[in-house]
Amino acid sequence: MSRSRWLPNQHGAWAMLAVPFLAGTFLGHPRWVHLPLLAAWLLGYLAVYHAQQWLRLTRISRNPKAPRRHVRPALVFGSAGAVVGLALAVSHPWLLLTAACAAPFVAVNSLYAYANRERSLLNGVAAVIPACGMLLVALRLGGGSWGAGVAPALTCLLYFGGTVPYVKTMIRERNSAAYRRGSVAYHAAALVAASLLNPWLAAPFTLYLLRASLLPGRGLKVGVVGAVEVLCSLVLLGVVVGVF
Repeated sequence: MSRSRWLPNQHGAWAMLAVPFLAGTFLGHPRWVHLPLLAAWLLGYLAVYHAQQWLRLTRISRNPKAPRRHVRPALVFGSAGAVVGLALAVSHPWLLLTAACAAPFVAVNSLYAYANRERSLLNGVAAVIPACGMLLVALRLGGGSWGAGVAPALTCLLYFGGTVPYVKTMIRERNSAAYRRGSVAYHAAALVAASLLNPWLAAPFTLYLLRASLLPGRGLKVGVVGAVEVLCSLVLLGVVVGVF
């Protein structure tokens, strides 16, 4: 299999997986144990991705080889993730509870995959919530308290939740005025909510509101849209670590 068939080409997903995790790590005390946790997190994502693609293609594809190509990656990534995750759970049993908390969201994403509705707004939100929840897990593993992670996790949720409708206005729904209005309305509300969490957050969330207001309809290429989101994600990481 080619590398592209093993690793999904979803740049936004990688930012969503990495930023909350790194924020939680640096808000606490970075430890060596964060490395196997990161490995288990990424391996778990890859296993679930391929399993969901198998579900989707088994239902809609007439070519039996299409879903079959996801079986091997799902088994390899799933087995590796299970080994790393269970080794971590031996010394940190509470991690099993956090995995159980993520399970309902994975189930929702799997149902949407089976229905071939992965681009649904609700499906995107269901994916964002556990990703932002990893901030709490990484922070707790580094000696921080659950309470200290609530505000930064909500900050990540406000940003990444906004990327779901915003990216649609740039690509699949770029001609939809309703999506644009909804995206701008969300970002305006997110600006208010973030400012209530911490006044310093007004600056980056004003930036996010401006991008949601000004960039749709300008015909930007997908690569440029992705680059802007990477930059915004890095800004988020720096601000969250600096503010909290």
